[in-house]
Amino acid sequence: MKRLLLFLVLIMTMATTMAQTTPTTYCFAEGEKPLYLDHYRAEGEGTHPCVLFAFGGGFSHGNRADARYMPYFKMLMAQGFDVVSVDYRLGMAYTLDSTKEVGPLEGAWTMYRSVNYAAEDVLRATRYLIDNGAKMGIDTSFIVASGSSAGAIAVLQAENNIANRSRLASVVPEEFNFAGVIAFAGAIYSVLGEPDWDSKPCPVMFFHGNADRNVPYRKATILATGFYGSDYIAEQLHNLGASYYFHSAHYRDHDLALSPMTDNHDEIKLFISSCLLEGKPMQHTNEYVAEGITPCKTDFTVQEYLNSNYN
Repeated sequence: MKRLLLFLVLIMTMATTMAQTTPTTYCFAEGEKPLYLDHYRAEGEGTHPCVLFAFGGGFSHGNRADARYMPYFKMLMAQGFDVVSVDYRLGMAYTLDSTKEVGPLEGAWTMYRSVNYAAEDVLRATRYLIDNGAKMGIDTSFIVASGSSAGAIAVLQAENNIANRSRLASVVPEEFNFAGVIAFAGAIYSVLGEPDWDSKPCPVMFFHGNADRNVPYRKATILATGFYGSDYIAEQLHNLGASYYFHSAHYRDHDLALSPMTDNHDEIKLFISSCLLEGKPMQHTNEYVAEGITPCKTDFTVQEYLNSNYN
């Protein structure tokens, strides 16, 4: 009898877990290649706050349902957040010849187009949630944007466009802003020098390693064109008096695009509860040096970044 009861409990637990991690899929943009989003519903009735997530993959590949993101999704759902994992157009796919070295001008133009495709699609997905939130059970006044690597770039670029009320931001209502941004190894791409902020952005949480060869930790630019990374943006937000939390990992590489989604749940929950839910101002940098880590190169040229990403 005890074994039967234990078996029934296990079956019920498995069913609950499956219900939590099996999403409902919607098409949020038509076109030559339709774009989809997966809606993971947290337990509980009524409307829920939401985290919109953009996957990584160098703007050339990636999967919104990548299993490596699931610990993060499950943690967010346990906190009462719905998770919406979205597609975006992959502007780098099939555009560069991997057999030859990519030059700065070719790489700059292709990247500019790719980043803006992705940021626009993040905003298009956001607009879909705003328009359909009632039937999806989403509190559209509390949407957090999050992303990994290329996805982190996409959400930071989207927030920068919202703060500047650019043409790209016209996709969402003028009064809209994200409740927050959580970026794992992200940056902002600019062709006009350092990013402008016509208004204060929403609170932003950054994770980045200062030995990242893929997404610049500080910046990588030629003639005012290029990437401004987490360290640069956090400094800008500090000077603006905007809220941010920066986990700066010394001698760590691009693994910060993924590792916080399993290793840093407590920090993420603190940022969400204190800064986003309670609205407490926050300007904090956590300079983290892992025990036993070996110092390594942390300064890279633009060409080294290009070679790491595209060759």
